[in-house]
Amino acid sequence: MRIIIDAMGGDNAPSEIVKGAIDGLQLCGADVVLVGKEDVINSELAKYPNYDKSRVSVVNATEVIDNNESPVFAIRRKKDSSIVRALAMVKGDKDTALISAGSTGALFAGGLLLCGRIGGIERPALATALPAKNGPTLLVDSGANVDSSVENLVGFAVLGDVYMKHVLGVDSPRIGLINHGAEEKKGNALTKDAHQALKNAEGLNFVGNVEPRYVYDNQADVLVCDGFVGNAILKTSEGVGLYMMGSLKNEIKSSKIAMIGALFMKKAIKGLKDRFNADCFGGAPLLGVDANIIKIHGSSKASAVMYAMKQAEKMIEGDVLSIVKANVGKISGGNEANN
Repeated sequence: MRIIIDAMGGDNAPSEIVKGAIDGLQLCGADVVLVGKEDVINSELAKYPNYDKSRVSVVNATEVIDNNESPVFAIRRKKDSSIVRALAMVKGDKDTALISAGSTGALFAGGLLLCGRIGGIERPALATALPAKNGPTLLVDSGANVDSSVENLVGFAVLGDVYMKHVLGVDSPRIGLINHGAEEKKGNALTKDAHQALKNAEGLNFVGNVEPRYVYDNQADVLVCDGFVGNAILKTSEGVGLYMMGSLKNEIKSSKIAMIGALFMKKAIKGLKDRFNADCFGGAPLLGVDANIIKIHGSSKASAVMYAMKQAEKMIEGDVLSIVKANVGKISGGNEANN
Protein backbone atom coordinates (compact mmCIF):
# COMPACT_ATOMS: atom_id res chain seq x y z
CA MET A 1 0.00 0.00 0.00
CA ARG A 2 1.42 3.37 -1.08
CA ILE A 3 0.37 6.98 -0.67
CA ILE A 4 1.80 9.37 -3.26
CA ILE A 5 1.98 13.00 -2.12
CA ASP A 6 2.43 15.99 -4.41
CA ALA A 7 4.99 17.77 -2.24
CA MET A 8 5.04 20.94 -4.36
CA GLY A 9 1.29 21.60 -4.55
CA GLY A 10 -0.45 24.26 -2.45
CA ASP A 11 0.26 27.59 -0.80
CA ASN A 12 2.32 26.06 2.01
CA ALA A 13 4.41 23.61 -0.01
CA PRO A 14 6.76 22.00 0.54
CA SER A 15 7.28 22.62 4.28
CA GLU A 16 3.75 21.91 5.55
CA ILE A 17 3.18 19.11 3.04
CA VAL A 18 6.34 17.28 4.09
CA LYS A 19 5.58 17.85 7.79
CA GLY A 20 2.08 16.43 7.29
CA ALA A 21 3.51 13.40 5.51
CA ILE A 22 5.87 12.69 8.41
CA ASP A 23 3.10 13.21 11.00
CA GLY A 24 0.80 10.97 8.96
CA LEU A 25 3.15 8.01 9.32
CA GLN A 26 1.77 7.69 12.86
CA LEU A 27 -1.84 7.49 11.62
CA CYS A 28 -1.51 4.95 8.84
CA GLY A 29 0.63 2.01 7.83
CA ALA A 30 1.15 2.87 4.16
CA ASP A 31 4.49 3.73 2.60
CA VAL A 32 4.81 7.34 1.44
CA VAL A 33 6.26 8.70 -1.80
CA LEU A 34 6.93 12.45 -1.94
CA VAL A 35 6.98 13.84 -5.49
CA GLY A 36 8.68 17.13 -6.34
CA LYS A 37 12.04 18.86 -6.40
CA GLU A 38 14.25 16.28 -4.76
CA ASP A 39 16.79 18.62 -3.19
CA VAL A 40 14.09 20.82 -1.68
CA ILE A 41 12.15 17.85 -0.30
CA ASN A 42 15.28 16.29 1.18
CA SER A 43 16.08 19.58 2.93
CA GLU A 44 12.64 19.50 4.53
CA LEU A 45 12.97 15.83 5.51
CA ALA A 46 16.26 16.63 7.25
CA LYS A 47 14.24 18.58 9.84
CA TYR A 48 12.74 15.28 11.06
CA PRO A 49 15.64 12.92 11.85
CA ASN A 50 13.56 10.34 13.74
CA TYR A 51 10.97 9.26 11.15
CA ASP A 52 10.99 5.73 9.69
CA LYS A 53 13.11 6.28 6.57
CA SER A 54 12.25 2.82 5.23
CA ARG A 55 8.67 4.02 4.65
CA VAL A 56 9.43 7.30 2.86
CA SER A 57 10.92 7.80 -0.60
CA VAL A 58 11.32 10.79 -2.94
CA VAL A 59 10.63 10.95 -6.69
CA ASN A 60 12.20 13.92 -8.43
CA ALA A 61 10.01 16.27 -10.49
CA THR A 62 11.57 19.49 -11.72
CA GLU A 63 8.42 21.45 -12.63
CA VAL A 64 5.40 22.82 -10.76
CA ILE A 65 1.94 23.68 -12.14
CA ASP A 66 0.41 26.75 -10.51
CA ASN A 67 -3.20 27.91 -10.32
CA ASN A 68 -2.79 30.60 -12.99
CA GLU A 69 -1.95 28.17 -15.79
CA SER A 70 -4.41 26.59 -18.19
CA PRO A 71 -4.91 23.10 -16.68
CA VAL A 72 -4.98 21.08 -19.92
CA PHE A 73 -2.13 23.06 -21.48
CA ALA A 74 -0.02 22.74 -18.32
CA ILE A 75 -0.59 18.98 -18.05
CA ARG A 76 0.52 18.50 -21.66
CA ARG A 77 3.45 20.93 -21.50
CA LYS A 78 4.88 20.28 -18.02
CA LYS A 79 5.43 16.54 -18.21
CA ASP A 80 7.99 16.66 -15.42
CA SER A 81 5.68 18.48 -13.01
CA SER A 82 4.91 16.97 -9.61
CA ILE A 83 1.23 16.48 -10.49
CA VAL A 84 1.94 14.71 -13.80
CA ARG A 85 4.61 12.47 -12.29
CA ALA A 86 2.35 11.62 -9.34
CA LEU A 87 -0.67 10.83 -11.55
CA ALA A 88 1.42 8.42 -13.62
CA MET A 89 2.13 6.47 -10.44
CA VAL A 90 -1.51 5.92 -9.40
CA LYS A 91 -3.30 5.12 -12.67
CA GLY A 92 -5.40 1.99 -12.28
CA ASP A 93 -3.59 0.92 -9.10
CA LYS A 94 -6.16 0.13 -6.42
CA ASP A 95 -3.41 -0.20 -3.79
CA THR A 96 -2.05 3.32 -4.32
CA ALA A 97 -3.55 6.77 -3.64
CA LEU A 98 -2.52 10.33 -4.50
CA ILE A 99 -2.91 13.42 -2.31
CA SER A 100 -2.44 16.93 -3.72
CA ALA A 101 -3.05 20.50 -2.56
CA GLY A 102 -2.13 21.77 -6.02
CA SER A 103 -4.25 23.22 -8.82
CA THR A 104 -7.74 21.66 -8.80
CA GLY A 105 -8.08 22.21 -12.52
CA ALA A 106 -4.76 20.53 -13.27
CA LEU A 107 -5.55 17.60 -11.00
CA PHE A 108 -8.97 17.14 -12.64
CA ALA A 109 -7.63 17.51 -16.19
CA GLY A 110 -4.67 15.27 -15.42
CA GLY A 111 -6.91 12.67 -13.83
CA LEU A 112 -8.98 12.51 -17.01
CA LEU A 113 -6.13 12.70 -19.52
CA LEU A 114 -3.57 10.51 -17.76
CA CYS A 115 -5.65 8.11 -15.66
CA GLY A 116 -8.86 8.01 -17.68
CA ARG A 117 -12.50 7.72 -16.66
CA ILE A 118 -14.02 4.60 -15.17
CA GLY A 119 -16.30 2.98 -17.75
CA GLY A 120 -19.89 4.20 -17.38
CA ILE A 121 -18.88 7.46 -15.69
CA GLU A 122 -19.23 10.44 -18.00
CA ARG A 123 -17.94 13.06 -15.55
CA PRO A 124 -15.80 12.49 -12.46
CA ALA A 125 -16.71 14.59 -9.41
CA LEU A 126 -15.15 15.95 -6.24
CA ALA A 127 -16.80 14.72 -3.05
CA THR A 128 -16.39 16.83 0.10
CA ALA A 129 -17.45 15.65 3.58
CA LEU A 130 -19.30 18.41 5.44
CA PRO A 131 -19.32 18.38 9.28
CA ALA A 132 -23.08 18.05 9.71
CA LYS A 133 -25.01 17.85 12.99
CA ASN A 134 -25.05 14.05 13.39
CA GLY A 135 -22.05 13.03 11.31
CA PRO A 136 -20.60 13.94 7.92
CA THR A 137 -22.70 14.65 4.84
CA LEU A 138 -21.05 14.16 1.45
CA LEU A 139 -21.36 17.00 -1.08
CA VAL A 140 -20.98 15.80 -4.71
CA ASP A 141 -19.93 17.62 -6.93
CA SER A 142 -18.01 20.20 -4.88
CA GLY A 143 -16.15 21.87 -7.71
CA ALA A 144 -14.97 19.69 -10.60
CA ASN A 145 -17.78 20.38 -13.11
CA VAL A 146 -19.25 23.86 -13.55
CA ASP A 147 -21.95 22.63 -15.94
CA SER A 148 -23.63 19.24 -15.58
CA SER A 149 -26.34 17.20 -17.30
CA VAL A 150 -29.05 15.08 -15.70
CA GLU A 151 -26.96 11.98 -16.40
CA ASN A 152 -23.98 13.61 -14.70
CA LEU A 153 -26.00 14.32 -11.56
CA VAL A 154 -27.21 10.71 -11.39
CA GLY A 155 -23.61 9.63 -11.84
CA PHE A 156 -22.56 11.88 -8.94
CA ALA A 157 -25.22 10.20 -6.79
CA VAL A 158 -23.84 6.75 -7.61
CA LEU A 159 -20.29 7.83 -6.83
CA GLY A 160 -21.39 9.38 -3.52
CA ASP A 161 -23.42 6.28 -2.63
CA VAL A 162 -20.42 3.97 -3.11
CA TYR A 163 -18.03 6.25 -1.20
CA MET A 164 -20.43 6.70 1.71
CA LYS A 165 -20.93 2.95 2.03
CA HIS A 166 -17.35 1.79 1.75
CA VAL A 167 -15.32 4.65 3.27
CA LEU A 168 -17.66 6.39 5.72
CA GLY A 169 -19.58 3.26 6.70
CA VAL A 170 -23.21 4.24 5.98
CA ASP A 171 -25.17 1.12 4.97
CA SER A 172 -27.93 2.69 2.88
CA PRO A 173 -26.97 6.31 2.16
CA ARG A 174 -29.87 8.72 1.66
CA ILE A 175 -29.40 10.69 -1.54
CA GLY A 176 -30.68 14.29 -1.67
CA LEU A 177 -30.73 16.75 -4.56
CA ILE A 178 -29.74 20.34 -3.75
CA ASN A 179 -32.58 22.63 -4.80
CA HIS A 180 -34.06 25.98 -3.79
CA GLY A 181 -37.21 24.26 -2.57
CA ALA A 182 -38.11 20.89 -1.09
CA GLU A 183 -41.14 20.35 -3.35
CA GLU A 184 -40.73 17.95 -6.30
CA LYS A 185 -41.90 20.56 -8.82
CA LYS A 186 -39.46 23.24 -7.66
CA GLY A 187 -36.24 24.11 -9.46
CA ASN A 188 -34.96 24.79 -12.96
CA ALA A 189 -35.20 22.37 -15.87
CA LEU A 190 -32.02 20.54 -14.82
CA THR A 191 -33.04 19.89 -11.21
CA LYS A 192 -36.63 18.94 -12.15
CA ASP A 193 -35.41 16.36 -14.64
CA ALA A 194 -32.67 15.19 -12.28
CA HIS A 195 -35.25 14.69 -9.53
CA GLN A 196 -37.22 12.30 -11.73
CA ALA A 197 -34.10 10.48 -12.89
CA LEU A 198 -32.87 9.99 -9.34
CA LYS A 199 -36.34 8.92 -8.23
CA ASN A 200 -36.34 6.19 -10.92
CA ALA A 201 -32.70 5.09 -10.52
CA GLU A 202 -32.37 1.54 -9.22
CA GLY A 203 -30.29 0.90 -6.14
CA LEU A 204 -30.31 4.50 -4.88
CA ASN A 205 -32.09 5.58 -1.70
CA PHE A 206 -33.30 8.93 -3.05
CA VAL A 207 -35.09 11.07 -0.44
CA GLY A 208 -35.91 14.13 -2.57
CA ASN A 209 -34.82 17.77 -2.69
CA VAL A 210 -32.79 19.42 0.07
CA GLU A 211 -32.63 23.18 0.49
CA PRO A 212 -29.11 24.63 0.98
CA ARG A 213 -29.99 25.90 4.47
CA TYR A 214 -30.40 22.27 5.58
CA VAL A 215 -27.10 20.88 4.27
CA TYR A 216 -25.81 20.56 7.86
CA ASP A 217 -28.99 18.98 9.23
CA ASN A 218 -28.38 15.42 7.94
CA GLN A 219 -31.52 15.39 5.83
CA ALA A 220 -29.44 13.29 3.43
CA ASP A 221 -26.11 11.47 3.59
CA VAL A 222 -25.15 12.46 0.03
CA LEU A 223 -26.05 15.86 -1.41
CA VAL A 224 -25.99 16.02 -5.22
CA CYS A 225 -25.47 19.17 -7.29
CA ASP A 226 -23.34 20.54 -10.11
CA GLY A 227 -19.85 21.77 -9.27
CA PHE A 228 -20.77 25.45 -9.52
CA VAL A 229 -23.46 25.14 -6.85
CA GLY A 230 -21.38 22.75 -4.75
CA ASN A 231 -18.32 24.98 -4.72
CA ALA A 232 -20.46 28.01 -3.85
CA ILE A 233 -21.94 26.09 -0.89
CA LEU A 234 -18.50 24.96 0.21
CA LYS A 235 -16.87 28.40 0.05
CA THR A 236 -19.85 30.14 1.63
CA SER A 237 -19.72 27.65 4.50
CA GLU A 238 -16.00 28.23 4.97
CA GLY A 239 -16.55 32.00 4.97
CA VAL A 240 -19.39 31.85 7.48
CA GLY A 241 -17.35 29.57 9.75
CA LEU A 242 -14.37 31.93 9.71
CA TYR A 243 -16.64 34.92 10.31
CA MET A 244 -18.42 33.29 13.26
CA MET A 245 -15.21 32.14 14.95
CA GLY A 246 -13.62 35.56 14.38
CA SER A 247 -16.69 37.34 15.75
CA LEU A 248 -16.74 35.09 18.82
CA LYS A 249 -13.07 35.84 19.44
CA ASN A 250 -13.69 39.60 19.17
CA GLU A 251 -16.68 39.42 21.53
CA ILE A 252 -14.62 37.50 24.11
CA LYS A 253 -11.91 40.16 23.96
CA SER A 254 -14.45 42.98 24.31
CA SER A 255 -14.67 42.84 28.10
CA LYS A 256 -13.03 41.30 31.16
CA ILE A 257 -16.28 39.57 32.11
CA ALA A 258 -16.47 37.92 28.68
CA MET A 259 -12.83 36.82 28.95
CA ILE A 260 -13.47 35.29 32.38
CA GLY A 261 -16.56 33.51 31.04
CA ALA A 262 -14.55 32.19 28.11
CA LEU A 263 -12.13 30.51 30.52
CA PHE A 264 -15.01 28.39 31.83
CA MET A 265 -16.13 27.64 28.28
CA LYS A 266 -12.67 26.95 26.88
CA LYS A 267 -13.27 23.20 26.49
CA ALA A 268 -16.66 23.73 24.82
CA ILE A 269 -15.29 26.35 22.42
CA LYS A 270 -12.39 24.10 21.46
CA GLY A 271 -14.81 21.21 20.91
CA LEU A 272 -16.93 23.37 18.61
CA LYS A 273 -13.87 24.52 16.69
CA ASP A 274 -12.61 20.95 16.29
CA ARG A 275 -16.04 19.77 15.17
CA PHE A 276 -16.03 22.18 12.26
CA ASN A 277 -12.37 21.71 11.41
CA ALA A 278 -12.47 20.54 7.79
CA ASP A 279 -8.95 19.10 8.09
CA CYS A 280 -10.25 16.30 10.31
CA PHE A 281 -12.44 14.98 7.47
CA GLY A 282 -9.54 14.69 5.03
CA GLY A 283 -9.79 15.98 1.50
CA ALA A 284 -12.19 15.63 -1.42
CA PRO A 285 -11.73 12.42 -3.40
CA LEU A 286 -11.94 12.79 -7.18
CA LEU A 287 -14.39 9.99 -7.85
CA GLY A 288 -14.92 8.47 -11.29
CA VAL A 289 -11.34 8.46 -12.58
CA ASP A 290 -9.32 5.25 -12.72
CA ALA A 291 -7.22 6.13 -9.68
CA ASN A 292 -7.52 6.92 -5.97
CA ILE A 293 -7.06 10.71 -5.91
CA ILE A 294 -7.69 13.09 -3.00
CA LYS A 295 -7.68 16.87 -3.39
CA ILE A 296 -6.96 18.91 -0.28
CA HIS A 297 -7.39 22.67 0.06
CA GLY A 298 -4.74 24.86 -1.52
CA SER A 299 -4.06 26.49 1.85
CA SER A 300 -3.74 23.14 3.63
CA LYS A 301 -1.25 22.76 6.43
CA ALA A 302 0.28 19.64 7.94
CA SER A 303 -2.86 18.48 9.76
CA ALA A 304 -4.86 18.36 6.50
CA VAL A 305 -2.19 16.19 4.87
CA MET A 306 -2.10 13.91 7.89
CA TYR A 307 -5.85 13.28 7.94
CA ALA A 308 -5.96 12.91 4.15
CA MET A 309 -3.40 10.11 4.50
CA LYS A 310 -5.75 8.27 6.87
CA GLN A 311 -8.58 8.86 4.41
CA ALA A 312 -6.44 7.53 1.55
CA GLU A 313 -5.68 4.40 3.53
CA LYS A 314 -9.43 3.84 4.08
CA MET A 315 -10.06 4.23 0.35
CA ILE A 316 -7.42 1.62 -0.42
CA GLU A 317 -8.55 -0.78 2.32
CA GLY A 318 -12.18 -0.37 1.24
CA ASP A 319 -11.18 -1.14 -2.36
CA VAL A 320 -13.19 1.90 -3.45
CA LEU A 321 -11.74 1.94 -6.97
CA SER A 322 -12.85 -1.62 -7.72
CA ILE A 323 -16.23 -1.10 -6.07
CA VAL A 324 -16.97 2.03 -8.11
CA LYS A 325 -16.12 0.09 -11.27
CA ALA A 326 -18.48 -2.70 -10.23
CA ASN A 327 -21.37 -0.35 -9.38
CA VAL A 328 -21.55 2.06 -12.31
CA GLY A 329 -24.40 0.01 -13.77
CA LYS A 330 -26.70 1.73 -11.28
CA ILE A 331 -26.53 4.94 -13.29
CA SER A 332 -29.96 5.83 -14.65
CA GLY A 333 -31.20 2.38 -13.72
CA GLY A 334 -28.30 0.79 -15.60
CA ASN A 335 -29.23 2.25 -18.97
CA GLU A 336 -26.49 4.85 -19.33
CA ALA A 337 -23.70 2.48 -18.38
CA ASN A 338 -24.88 -0.10 -20.86
CA ASN A 339 -25.35 2.16 -23.85
